Amino acid sequence: MAIRVALATRSEDKAVPYRLALQRAGLEPVTYAADSGESLDTVTGLLLTGGTDVDPALYGAERLRETDQPDRERDAYESELIRTALSRDLPILAICRGHQILNVVRGGTLIQHLPNTEKHKKLTLGIPVHEVTLEGSLTEIFGARKASVNSRHHQAVDRPGDGLIVAARDPEDGVVEGLVFPAARFAIAVQWHPEDMVDDELQARLFTSFAAAARK
Repeated sequence: MAIRVALATRSEDKAVPYRLALQRAGLEPVTYAADSGESLDTVTGLLLTGGTDVDPALYGAERLRETDQPDRERDAYESELIRTALSRDLPILAICRGHQILNVVRGGTLIQHLPNTEKHKKLTLGIPVHEVTLEGSLTEIFGARKASVNSRHHQAVDRPGDGLIVAARDPEDGVVEGLVFPAARFAIAVQWHPEDMVDDELQARLFTSFAAAARK
């Protein structure tokens, strides 16, 4: 029987790489868009994708000039998906914006605009631009303490949310690149885009580990 997981996205076109990565890991992704009203009753995992910046009002900040206009409908819908998934102990894999909104839902804050973003904003798709140092669960998944990653973001985690542990950083500037929520069976968030790097065996392990958790 196919293992169905929720693919939370605003754009079907931009969701294609995530969909292919999940299918490659043996999962059946089901689109969960903000206007669909879908619940998590028929899936066994949640993947949160990239997209526009999270509304700063959700973490008590004023929007800066560099920050996107908020997509409040998506923020509200995905926040509720996260709360439900955590309450049911459904596996969560959160990527880029997903990494950030998971942190905000847990009461954390974001840096709205990194002071030196050139390295982090490079639109290189699957080509790595810098290394990250790994800890905890990410070290176990990757079987290594370092990984080469791509990058396309101008915001980052500032204060980690309640119960979230930093599991990856850029060793040069200290930018948080990964979070884990140890209280959950599987809840991992990364700032980079592993869906564009699944030909790299190490990056593919994020999806196969998520798939293994979803099958349990």
